[in-house]
Amino acid sequence: MWPQTFPERLRAWAELRAQAQSLPLEQALSTVNSWWFCAPWCPYHLHWDDQDTWPDPWQLLDDNMYCSLARSLGIMYTIIMLERPDLQDAVIIESDSDNLVLVCQKKYILNWDAGTVVNTSPEIIKSRRQVSQDTIKQQLR
Repeated sequence: MWPQTFPERLRAWAELRAQAQSLPLEQALSTVNSWWFCAPWCPYHLHWDDQDTWPDPWQLLDDNMYCSLARSLGIMYTIIMLERPDLQDAVIIESDSDNLVLVCQKKYILNWDAGTVVNTSPEIIKSRRQVSQDTIKQQLR
C-alpha cells in the first residue's frame, strides 16, 4: 500500500533505499521497481519538454502524482541516492511504448512491468529522448 502522507512517503522511501542498498543487484532493482509501481497513477504529470523544471525527489514525493515519466524519475532518484558502484549508468528513455529506466549498460529495464525487471530487447531500447543519471545528478545540486 502506498503511504498516504508526505512524511510517511519519506520514511518509506528511506526504508526502500536502506533495503536496496545491501541486496544483490537484480533483487535491488526489482525491489525499487516494485515499490514505485505502487505509486498512485495519473495519466499526465511531467513532460519531456519541461525537463528543466522536473521536481526534485522530495517534491516528487510531495506532489504524489505519478505518470510513467514521474515514476521513471522516482526510480532514477532512488538509484542515484543508493550510490552503488554497480548502478552508475542508469538512463531514462522515452521509447515507442513508454518511459523506461535502463541500467547496467542497458541490460535491465525498469518501469516496464510492476513485478519484473526485464532484460533489454532491441526493439525496446529505441528511444526518442533520453536523460542520463549524471544529468539528473547535476540537477539535484
